[in-house]
Amino acid sequence: MATEYSQSANQKAVRWHPPSYDIRVESVPIPKIQNPDDAIVKVTLAALCGSDLHIYRGHGGVDKVHTCGHEFIGEVVALGSSYGRDVKGRPALYSHLNIGDKVVSPFTVNCGECHVCRLGYTGRCPEGFLFGSPALDGGQAQYVRVPKAGGTLFNLSDSSTWSSALNEEEKRKALTDIADSSLLMLADILPTGVFAALQALNHPKVAPVITGKAWPICFSPDQVSGNEVSLIDEDKIITVAIVGLGPVGVCAAVSLLDALATRKAPFRIIAIDPLETRREKMKAVYNAISDSGKGNGEFIVQSIEESKEAVKKWTGGVGATAVLEVVGNTSALTLAYDLVRAFGVIVSVGVHGEPQMPFTGRQLYNKNVSLDFGRCPARAMFPLAFDLLVKRQDVFGGVGQPESLVDRVVDFSQATESYRAFDKGEIGKVIFDPWK
Repeated sequence: MATEYSQSANQKAVRWHPPSYDIRVESVPIPKIQNPDDAIVKVTLAALCGSDLHIYRGHGGVDKVHTCGHEFIGEVVALGSSYGRDVKGRPALYSHLNIGDKVVSPFTVNCGECHVCRLGYTGRCPEGFLFGSPALDGGQAQYVRVPKAGGTLFNLSDSSTWSSALNEEEKRKALTDIADSSLLMLADILPTGVFAALQALNHPKVAPVITGKAWPICFSPDQVSGNEVSLIDEDKIITVAIVGLGPVGVCAAVSLLDALATRKAPFRIIAIDPLETRREKMKAVYNAISDSGKGNGEFIVQSIEESKEAVKKWTGGVGATAVLEVVGNTSALTLAYDLVRAFGVIVSVGVHGEPQMPFTGRQLYNKNVSLDFGRCPARAMFPLAFDLLVKRQDVFGGVGQPESLVDRVVDFSQATESYRAFDKGEIGKVIFDPWK
């Protein structure tokens, strides 16, 4: 049964005040239904994400007070008039979502029915908003309003609405046996990590290594080779560098390992971060992954300078096939460019600010480098991310262990200190319980 919901009461919320570094827990009105497509969600857990730090530091170009947070899981307590039985021609949740259902939300609103959403580019829906911004209050509160909820939310109470490769027994266990602290990773960090790995492995520049056929025959499966030089075993080893080992970087590494293990593809992966604490977290996560998720390849964790020597040694100075940049600053992009090979690809899912890119057109031309930038279409990535979450509970299931992505669950009274410590790299992933 759903918790009683009152539109006339106030709630606690974590609020950001301009210009920077000013987090306050305040009493604000509980949100109301404003549009027939809205849902009101009682937040059971909300997370602090690295992307929140851009606004926190005053780098986001934001000058308005607002409720923070774009990662939340909770319970539906109110629905607009669009919801009911036999809603035709709209996303399934308009027919199936009910008061009391447990839901998780991607970090952006998306309608789920426009041309952009139909193609799967949900992170750029024309009707979309980013939670935790002046345009839409976020989930670090006791309640949150979700516009276009039928196209946005993922219903964790009804597996009939899932696009999933899981069998019925796995779905049943997912409905009952996975902790909310684990399911919360679906809001941002896990879909984004899966997106980064997927973008790299499916990029045209990576095709020769994946297919074992030289460019451009790699795109023509029926093409018969003539006198072209055949690829040797060394040519078929994909070398990937991951720059940045925050929670998204770790998720990208786990996803990449799983994908390569599934393909039985040979690989070399180097995970890079200047902070020793993050490197140790990545090592603990890797050690906790069962053999089925590690595949047939080499995986090392190193500092920035060590990584340059390792990639040089691994590839004879040629460079990495692909680099995943999961930080969002120019120094990380510079490192990515230094590590990537000619005819390589840089996949950047870090949130970048105003500084210009740290390389020239001539540099890009001289290496034939492809750049893939931008926001993860999180809602479209949910099926792949959800299946990986269920499969890899060995690393996604715990809290507070060396291999856990979530370091701690705290109440709102610790929000200000949590932001400060997370900004300084003193703690890892923090989850807020709004009701503690």
